[in-house]
Amino acid sequence: MKFLHDILEKQKPMFEKGGKLEKFYYLFEAGETFLFTPATTTPTKGAQVRDAIDLKRMMFTVVIAMVPCLLFGMWNVGHQHYLAFGKDADFVGEFLFGLQHVLPIILVAYTAGGLVEVVFAIFRKHPINEGYLVTGLLIPLVCPVTIPLWQVAIASIFAVIIGKEVFGGTGMNVLNVALTARAFLYFNYPLQISGEIWTANATGNIIAKGTQGLVDGYSGATALAVAAQTKAGETVVGNLAKASEWNPGLYDFTNLAIGMIPGSIGETSLVMALIGAFVLVATGVASWQIIASAFGGAYFMGLLLNMIGGNPYLELPAHYHLVIGGLAFGAVFMATDPVSASHTATGKWIYGFFIGFLTVLIRVINPAFPEGIMLAILLMNVFAPLIDYYVIQANKNRRLKRATV
Repeated sequence: MKFLHDILEKQKPMFEKGGKLEKFYYLFEAGETFLFTPATTTPTKGAQVRDAIDLKRMMFTVVIAMVPCLLFGMWNVGHQHYLAFGKDADFVGEFLFGLQHVLPIILVAYTAGGLVEVVFAIFRKHPINEGYLVTGLLIPLVCPVTIPLWQVAIASIFAVIIGKEVFGGTGMNVLNVALTARAFLYFNYPLQISGEIWTANATGNIIAKGTQGLVDGYSGATALAVAAQTKAGETVVGNLAKASEWNPGLYDFTNLAIGMIPGSIGETSLVMALIGAFVLVATGVASWQIIASAFGGAYFMGLLLNMIGGNPYLELPAHYHLVIGGLAFGAVFMATDPVSASHTATGKWIYGFFIGFLTVLIRVINPAFPEGIMLAILLMNVFAPLIDYYVIQANKNRRLKRATV
Protein backbone atom coordinates (compact mmCIF):
# COMPACT_ATOMS: atom_id res chain seq x y z
CA MET A 1 0.00 0.00 0.00
CA LYS A 2 2.97 2.32 0.60
CA PHE A 3 3.85 1.98 -3.07
CA LEU A 4 0.35 3.15 -4.09
CA HIS A 5 0.45 5.98 -1.53
CA ASP A 6 3.78 7.20 -2.93
CA ILE A 7 2.34 7.29 -6.45
CA LEU A 8 -0.63 9.35 -5.29
CA GLU A 9 1.62 11.79 -3.43
CA LYS A 10 3.69 12.37 -6.58
CA GLN A 11 0.55 13.18 -8.58
CA LYS A 12 -0.96 15.40 -5.90
CA PRO A 13 0.70 18.71 -7.01
CA MET A 14 -1.14 18.44 -10.34
CA PHE A 15 -4.47 18.65 -8.50
CA GLU A 16 -3.54 21.32 -5.94
CA LYS A 17 -4.03 25.05 -6.47
CA GLY A 18 -2.10 26.16 -9.56
CA GLY A 19 -1.87 22.64 -11.00
CA LYS A 20 -3.13 21.59 -14.43
CA LEU A 21 -5.97 19.55 -12.92
CA GLU A 22 -6.83 21.96 -10.11
CA LYS A 23 -10.59 21.77 -10.73
CA PHE A 24 -10.51 18.01 -10.14
CA TYR A 25 -8.81 18.33 -6.74
CA TYR A 26 -11.82 17.14 -4.73
CA LEU A 27 -12.18 14.09 -6.95
CA PHE A 28 -8.52 13.23 -6.29
CA GLU A 29 -8.94 13.99 -2.59
CA ALA A 30 -11.96 11.68 -2.37
CA GLY A 31 -10.05 8.78 -3.85
CA GLU A 32 -7.02 9.38 -1.63
CA THR A 33 -8.99 9.67 1.62
CA PHE A 34 -11.07 6.61 0.68
CA LEU A 35 -7.88 4.53 0.47
CA PHE A 36 -5.78 6.20 3.16
CA THR A 37 -6.13 8.19 6.38
CA PRO A 38 -6.50 11.93 5.65
CA ALA A 39 -3.35 13.99 6.21
CA THR A 40 -5.19 16.62 8.25
CA THR A 41 -4.40 16.76 11.96
CA THR A 42 -5.89 18.44 15.02
CA PRO A 43 -4.44 21.93 15.64
CA THR A 44 -1.93 22.07 18.49
CA LYS A 45 -3.42 25.28 19.93
CA GLY A 46 -6.84 25.80 21.47
CA ALA A 47 -9.33 23.45 23.10
CA GLN A 48 -10.25 20.48 20.92
CA VAL A 49 -12.83 17.73 21.22
CA ARG A 50 -11.36 14.45 20.05
CA ASP A 51 -13.61 11.61 18.96
CA ALA A 52 -13.05 8.29 17.21
CA ILE A 53 -16.07 8.77 14.94
CA ASP A 54 -16.28 10.74 11.71
CA LEU A 55 -18.52 10.66 8.65
CA LYS A 56 -16.48 7.96 6.90
CA ARG A 57 -16.51 5.63 9.91
CA MET A 58 -20.20 6.27 10.47
CA MET A 59 -21.12 5.46 6.87
CA PHE A 60 -18.97 2.34 6.81
CA THR A 61 -20.65 1.18 10.02
CA VAL A 62 -24.07 1.51 8.39
CA VAL A 63 -22.85 -0.40 5.32
CA ILE A 64 -21.52 -3.18 7.56
CA ALA A 65 -24.86 -3.29 9.38
CA MET A 66 -26.65 -3.77 6.03
CA VAL A 67 -24.43 -6.67 4.96
CA PRO A 68 -26.63 -9.35 6.63
CA CYS A 69 -29.68 -8.05 4.75
CA LEU A 70 -27.68 -7.88 1.51
CA LEU A 71 -26.25 -11.41 1.75
CA PHE A 72 -29.56 -12.89 2.84
CA GLY A 73 -31.32 -11.03 0.02
CA MET A 74 -28.91 -12.43 -2.57
CA TRP A 75 -29.50 -15.95 -1.32
CA ASN A 76 -33.28 -15.44 -1.15
CA VAL A 77 -33.38 -14.31 -4.79
CA GLY A 78 -31.89 -17.65 -5.82
CA HIS A 79 -33.99 -19.55 -3.31
CA GLN A 80 -37.25 -18.10 -4.68
CA HIS A 81 -36.13 -18.83 -8.22
CA TYR A 82 -35.50 -22.51 -7.62
CA LEU A 83 -38.70 -22.82 -5.58
CA ALA A 84 -40.67 -21.41 -8.50
CA PHE A 85 -39.30 -24.05 -10.85
CA GLY A 86 -39.48 -26.85 -8.31
CA LYS A 87 -35.76 -27.52 -8.67
CA ASP A 88 -33.27 -28.55 -6.03
CA ALA A 89 -30.23 -26.36 -5.48
CA ASP A 90 -27.66 -26.11 -2.72
CA PHE A 91 -26.95 -22.96 -0.75
CA VAL A 92 -24.02 -21.96 -2.96
CA GLY A 93 -26.03 -22.36 -6.16
CA GLU A 94 -28.88 -20.25 -4.82
CA PHE A 95 -26.49 -17.57 -3.56
CA LEU A 96 -24.58 -17.38 -6.85
CA PHE A 97 -27.83 -16.99 -8.78
CA GLY A 98 -28.81 -14.11 -6.52
CA LEU A 99 -25.37 -12.56 -6.73
CA GLN A 100 -25.55 -12.63 -10.52
CA HIS A 101 -28.81 -10.65 -10.54
CA VAL A 102 -28.34 -8.33 -7.56
CA LEU A 103 -24.76 -7.17 -8.19
CA PRO A 104 -25.58 -5.30 -11.45
CA ILE A 105 -28.30 -3.33 -9.63
CA ILE A 106 -25.83 -2.28 -6.95
CA LEU A 107 -23.18 -1.30 -9.49
CA VAL A 108 -25.66 0.80 -11.49
CA ALA A 109 -26.95 2.59 -8.36
CA TYR A 110 -23.43 3.43 -7.18
CA THR A 111 -22.25 4.49 -10.63
CA ALA A 112 -25.24 6.68 -11.55
CA GLY A 113 -25.58 8.41 -8.18
CA GLY A 114 -21.83 8.59 -7.67
CA LEU A 115 -21.30 10.44 -10.95
CA VAL A 116 -23.84 13.06 -9.88
CA GLU A 117 -22.00 13.47 -6.58
CA VAL A 118 -18.71 13.96 -8.46
CA VAL A 119 -20.18 16.55 -10.83
CA PHE A 120 -21.63 18.62 -7.98
CA ALA A 121 -18.38 18.36 -6.00
CA ILE A 122 -16.36 19.66 -8.96
CA PHE A 123 -18.66 22.58 -9.73
CA ARG A 124 -19.33 23.53 -6.10
CA LYS A 125 -15.69 22.96 -5.13
CA HIS A 126 -16.40 20.94 -2.02
CA PRO A 127 -15.17 17.51 -0.87
CA ILE A 128 -17.02 14.38 -1.97
CA ASN A 129 -18.75 13.08 1.13
CA GLU A 130 -19.20 9.44 2.10
CA GLY A 131 -22.96 9.70 2.48
CA TYR A 132 -23.63 7.99 -0.84
CA LEU A 133 -21.84 4.85 0.36
CA VAL A 134 -25.03 4.12 2.30
CA THR A 135 -27.56 5.52 -0.17
CA GLY A 136 -26.02 3.62 -3.09
CA LEU A 137 -26.63 0.34 -1.28
CA LEU A 138 -30.00 1.23 0.23
CA ILE A 139 -31.55 1.95 -3.18
CA PRO A 140 -30.98 -1.60 -4.55
CA LEU A 141 -32.07 -3.20 -1.29
CA VAL A 142 -35.51 -1.53 -1.43
CA CYS A 143 -36.08 -2.59 -5.05
CA PRO A 144 -37.22 -5.96 -6.43
CA VAL A 145 -34.61 -7.91 -8.34
CA THR A 146 -36.77 -7.59 -11.46
CA ILE A 147 -36.31 -3.80 -11.64
CA PRO A 148 -34.84 -2.66 -15.00
CA LEU A 149 -31.32 -1.28 -14.62
CA TRP A 150 -32.11 1.91 -16.52
CA GLN A 151 -34.85 2.69 -13.99
CA VAL A 152 -32.36 2.19 -11.15
CA ALA A 153 -30.00 4.67 -12.84
CA ILE A 154 -32.70 7.31 -13.35
CA ALA A 155 -34.02 6.92 -9.81
CA SER A 156 -30.51 7.21 -8.33
CA ILE A 157 -29.80 10.37 -10.30
CA PHE A 158 -33.18 11.87 -9.38
CA ALA A 159 -32.71 11.06 -5.69
CA VAL A 160 -29.25 12.62 -5.43
CA ILE A 161 -30.25 15.80 -7.29
CA ILE A 162 -33.76 16.38 -5.95
CA GLY A 163 -33.45 14.61 -2.62
CA LYS A 164 -30.08 16.02 -1.56
CA GLU A 165 -28.13 18.41 -3.78
CA VAL A 166 -30.91 20.97 -4.22
CA PHE A 167 -30.92 21.34 -0.42
CA GLY A 168 -27.16 21.86 -0.25
CA GLY A 169 -25.68 18.36 -0.25
CA THR A 170 -24.85 15.83 2.46
CA GLY A 171 -26.31 16.73 5.83
CA MET A 172 -28.82 19.21 4.39
CA ASN A 173 -31.46 16.90 2.88
CA VAL A 174 -35.00 17.06 4.22
CA LEU A 175 -36.07 13.65 2.87
CA ASN A 176 -34.34 10.29 3.07
CA VAL A 177 -32.48 10.04 -0.24
CA ALA A 178 -32.94 6.31 -0.82
CA LEU A 179 -36.68 6.51 -0.17
CA THR A 180 -36.85 9.47 -2.55
CA ALA A 181 -35.52 7.11 -5.22
CA ARG A 182 -38.07 4.44 -4.34
CA ALA A 183 -40.91 6.98 -4.35
CA PHE A 184 -39.78 8.14 -7.79
CA LEU A 185 -39.95 4.56 -9.06
CA TYR A 186 -43.22 3.82 -7.30
CA PHE A 187 -45.13 6.72 -8.80
CA ASN A 188 -43.54 6.55 -12.26
CA TYR A 189 -43.10 2.81 -12.78
CA PRO A 190 -45.56 1.08 -10.39
CA LEU A 191 -45.62 -2.21 -12.31
CA GLN A 192 -41.86 -2.65 -12.29
CA ILE A 193 -41.34 -1.62 -8.66
CA SER A 194 -43.98 -4.12 -7.50
CA GLY A 195 -41.77 -6.96 -8.84
CA GLU A 196 -44.12 -9.90 -8.46
CA ILE A 197 -41.79 -12.74 -9.31
CA TRP A 198 -38.14 -13.70 -8.79
CA THR A 199 -37.35 -16.15 -11.54
CA ALA A 200 -35.17 -16.19 -14.64
CA ASN A 201 -34.77 -18.41 -17.66
CA ALA A 202 -31.62 -20.17 -18.84
CA THR A 203 -30.29 -17.01 -20.47
CA GLY A 204 -30.61 -15.07 -17.22
CA ASN A 205 -33.55 -12.92 -18.30
CA ILE A 206 -36.34 -12.36 -15.78
CA ILE A 207 -39.52 -14.08 -16.91
CA ALA A 208 -43.20 -13.42 -16.29
CA LYS A 209 -45.71 -15.34 -14.20
CA GLY A 210 -47.42 -18.10 -16.14
CA THR A 211 -44.30 -19.05 -18.06
CA GLN A 212 -43.93 -22.73 -18.85
CA GLY A 213 -41.80 -24.51 -16.29
CA LEU A 214 -43.13 -22.87 -13.14
CA VAL A 215 -44.62 -25.22 -10.57
CA ASP A 216 -48.40 -25.45 -10.53
CA GLY A 217 -50.00 -22.91 -8.25
CA TYR A 218 -46.89 -20.79 -7.93
CA SER A 219 -47.54 -17.15 -7.01
CA GLY A 220 -44.85 -14.52 -6.77
CA ALA A 221 -47.05 -12.10 -4.86
CA THR A 222 -45.66 -10.59 -1.68
CA ALA A 223 -47.34 -11.21 1.68
CA LEU A 224 -48.70 -7.65 1.64
CA ALA A 225 -50.26 -8.20 -1.78
CA VAL A 226 -51.88 -11.44 -0.63
CA ALA A 227 -53.21 -9.69 2.49
CA ALA A 228 -54.67 -6.82 0.47
CA GLN A 229 -56.48 -9.28 -1.83
CA THR A 230 -58.25 -11.09 1.01
CA LYS A 231 -62.02 -11.10 0.45
CA ALA A 232 -64.86 -10.74 2.94
CA GLY A 233 -65.57 -13.96 4.78
CA GLU A 234 -61.91 -15.01 4.71
CA THR A 235 -59.01 -14.24 7.02
CA VAL A 236 -55.64 -12.84 5.97
CA VAL A 237 -53.81 -15.63 7.81
CA GLY A 238 -55.98 -18.21 6.05
CA ASN A 239 -55.44 -16.52 2.69
CA LEU A 240 -51.67 -16.53 3.27
CA ALA A 241 -51.84 -20.26 3.99
CA LYS A 242 -53.95 -20.82 0.88
CA ALA A 243 -51.51 -18.84 -1.27
CA SER A 244 -48.68 -21.12 -0.13
CA GLU A 245 -50.41 -24.47 -0.66
CA TRP A 246 -47.80 -25.34 -3.28
CA ASN A 247 -45.11 -24.70 -0.66
CA PRO A 248 -46.58 -25.27 2.83
CA GLY A 249 -45.31 -22.85 5.43
CA LEU A 250 -44.13 -20.21 2.96
CA TYR A 251 -46.25 -17.49 4.58
CA ASP A 252 -46.45 -18.74 8.16
CA PHE A 253 -45.33 -16.35 10.90
CA THR A 254 -41.91 -17.92 11.47
CA ASN A 255 -41.02 -17.93 7.79
CA LEU A 256 -42.24 -14.34 7.41
CA ALA A 257 -39.92 -13.31 10.25
CA ILE A 258 -36.96 -15.15 8.75
CA GLY A 259 -37.72 -13.60 5.36
CA MET A 260 -37.70 -16.55 2.94
CA ILE A 261 -40.50 -14.94 0.93
CA PRO A 262 -40.89 -12.83 -2.23
CA GLY A 263 -40.26 -9.12 -1.80
CA SER A 264 -37.67 -6.42 -2.32
CA ILE A 265 -34.08 -7.62 -2.25
CA GLY A 266 -33.02 -6.61 1.24
CA GLU A 267 -36.17 -5.95 3.25
CA THR A 268 -37.88 -9.33 3.63
CA SER A 269 -36.05 -10.53 6.76
CA LEU A 270 -36.93 -9.20 10.20
CA VAL A 271 -34.09 -11.27 11.69
CA MET A 272 -31.41 -9.76 9.41
CA ALA A 273 -32.73 -6.24 10.01
CA LEU A 274 -32.54 -6.77 13.79
CA ILE A 275 -28.93 -7.94 13.45
CA GLY A 276 -28.22 -4.70 11.61
CA ALA A 277 -30.07 -2.79 14.33
CA PHE A 278 -27.85 -4.35 16.99
CA VAL A 279 -24.72 -3.20 15.13
CA LEU A 280 -26.04 0.35 14.69
CA VAL A 281 -27.26 0.74 18.26
CA ALA A 282 -24.16 -0.86 19.82
CA THR A 283 -21.88 1.52 17.91
CA GLY A 284 -24.05 4.54 18.72
CA VAL A 285 -24.77 5.25 15.05
CA ALA A 286 -28.55 4.80 15.19
CA SER A 287 -31.19 5.70 17.77
CA TRP A 288 -32.76 2.70 19.50
CA GLN A 289 -35.63 4.98 20.56
CA ILE A 290 -36.70 5.50 16.93
CA ILE A 291 -36.47 1.79 16.14
CA ALA A 292 -38.35 0.68 19.26
CA SER A 293 -41.06 3.33 18.93
CA ALA A 294 -41.59 2.50 15.23
CA PHE A 295 -42.30 -1.14 16.12
CA GLY A 296 -44.43 0.01 19.05
CA GLY A 297 -46.45 2.39 16.88
CA ALA A 298 -47.09 -0.33 14.30
CA TYR A 299 -48.19 -2.82 16.95
CA PHE A 300 -50.44 -0.26 18.64
CA MET A 301 -52.12 0.63 15.35
CA GLY A 302 -52.57 -3.07 14.57
CA LEU A 303 -54.32 -3.60 17.92
CA LEU A 304 -56.50 -0.54 17.36
CA LEU A 305 -57.61 -1.79 13.95
CA ASN A 306 -58.32 -5.22 15.45
CA MET A 307 -60.75 -3.60 17.89
CA ILE A 308 -62.44 -1.67 15.06
CA GLY A 309 -62.69 -4.66 12.72
CA GLY A 310 -64.98 -4.64 9.70
CA ASN A 311 -62.87 -6.40 7.06
CA PRO A 312 -60.26 -9.17 7.06
CA TYR A 313 -57.27 -6.85 6.76
CA LEU A 314 -58.32 -4.80 9.79
CA GLU A 315 -58.64 -8.04 11.75
CA LEU A 316 -55.13 -9.28 10.90
CA PRO A 317 -53.34 -10.06 14.23
CA ALA A 318 -51.22 -7.04 15.14
CA HIS A 319 -47.97 -9.00 15.43
CA TYR A 320 -48.17 -9.97 11.74
CA HIS A 321 -47.70 -6.32 10.79
CA LEU A 322 -44.21 -6.47 12.31
CA VAL A 323 -43.02 -9.24 9.98
CA ILE A 324 -44.69 -8.48 6.64
CA GLY A 325 -43.46 -5.80 4.27
CA GLY A 326 -40.44 -3.62 4.87
CA LEU A 327 -41.34 -2.25 8.32
CA ALA A 328 -38.25 -3.66 10.04
CA PHE A 329 -35.82 -2.62 7.30
CA GLY A 330 -37.34 0.86 7.11
CA ALA A 331 -37.38 1.35 10.88
CA VAL A 332 -33.74 0.28 11.24
CA PHE A 333 -32.04 1.82 8.21
CA MET A 334 -34.35 4.56 6.91
CA ALA A 335 -36.15 6.05 9.88
CA THR A 336 -32.87 6.41 11.79
CA ASP A 337 -31.25 8.57 9.11
CA PRO A 338 -29.41 11.12 11.31
CA VAL A 339 -30.13 13.97 8.90
CA SER A 340 -33.86 13.63 8.18
CA ALA A 341 -34.98 12.19 11.55
CA SER A 342 -35.86 14.01 14.76
CA HIS A 343 -32.89 14.93 16.97
CA THR A 344 -34.40 15.61 20.38
CA ALA A 345 -34.79 12.72 22.84
CA THR A 346 -38.57 13.11 23.15
CA GLY A 347 -38.90 13.92 19.47
CA LYS A 348 -37.34 10.57 18.53
CA TRP A 349 -40.06 8.68 20.41
CA ILE A 350 -42.81 10.73 18.76
CA TYR A 351 -41.20 10.53 15.32
CA GLY A 352 -40.70 6.75 15.44
CA PHE A 353 -44.13 6.05 16.90
CA PHE A 354 -45.93 7.88 14.11
CA ILE A 355 -43.83 6.11 11.45
CA GLY A 356 -45.04 2.74 12.72
CA PHE A 357 -48.57 4.03 13.32
CA LEU A 358 -48.90 5.49 9.80
CA THR A 359 -47.25 2.47 8.14
CA VAL A 360 -50.02 0.14 9.29
CA LEU A 361 -52.73 2.75 8.71
CA ILE A 362 -51.65 3.30 5.10
CA ARG A 363 -51.22 -0.35 4.20
CA VAL A 364 -54.58 -1.37 5.68
CA ILE A 365 -56.87 1.57 4.88
CA ASN A 366 -55.50 2.17 1.38
CA PRO A 367 -54.45 -1.12 -0.26
CA ALA A 368 -53.35 0.87 -3.34
CA PHE A 369 -50.22 1.59 -1.27
CA PRO A 370 -49.54 -1.86 0.23
CA GLU A 371 -46.10 -0.88 1.52
CA GLY A 372 -46.87 1.97 3.89
CA ILE A 373 -43.39 2.33 5.41
CA MET A 374 -42.09 4.41 2.48
CA LEU A 375 -44.82 7.04 2.65
CA ALA A 376 -44.82 7.05 6.45
CA ILE A 377 -41.09 7.80 6.71
CA LEU A 378 -41.15 10.47 3.99
CA LEU A 379 -44.12 12.16 5.65
CA MET A 380 -42.47 12.13 9.06
CA ASN A 381 -39.21 13.42 7.52
CA VAL A 382 -41.15 16.57 6.67
CA PHE A 383 -42.60 16.85 10.19
CA ALA A 384 -39.35 16.00 12.06
CA PRO A 385 -38.19 19.65 12.35
CA LEU A 386 -41.63 20.69 13.60
CA ILE A 387 -41.61 17.93 16.21
CA ASP A 388 -38.19 19.05 17.47
CA TYR A 389 -39.31 22.68 17.52
CA TYR A 390 -42.28 22.00 19.79
CA VAL A 391 -40.27 19.65 22.02
CA ILE A 392 -37.66 22.36 22.54
CA GLN A 393 -40.33 25.02 23.09
CA ALA A 394 -42.03 22.84 25.68
CA ASN A 395 -38.72 22.35 27.45
CA LYS A 396 -38.08 26.11 27.45
CA ASN A 397 -41.51 26.81 28.87
CA ARG A 398 -40.99 24.31 31.69
CA ARG A 399 -37.60 25.84 32.54
CA LEU A 400 -39.04 29.38 32.50
CA LYS A 401 -41.76 28.38 34.95
CA ARG A 402 -39.09 27.10 37.35
CA ALA A 403 -36.85 30.11 36.91
CA THR A 404 -36.74 32.76 39.61
CA VAL A 405 -35.82 36.32 38.74
